[in-house]
Amino acid sequence: MKDKLYNNADSFAISFDKEWLNIDCKDLRLKIDKVLELLSDHPFIVSDPENARKIAEFRVFSLKKFE
Repeated sequence: MKDKLYNNADSFAISFDKEWLNIDCKDLRLKIDKVLELLSDHPFIVSDPENARKIAEFRVFSLKKFE
């Protein structure tokens, strides 16, 4: 069940966080782009790429989750 991907923000956030930790890049915006590219087949990105980017930016810049 862990590897199941769902078309919702929670599933996307879990996948995003996992991939974020595997990318070595100092430029946060470039790193977001790289993660989104890796997750390009995630159902949430496929159905709503604009909101997926907003969620990614919110997690990185507003929540400061990865500091």
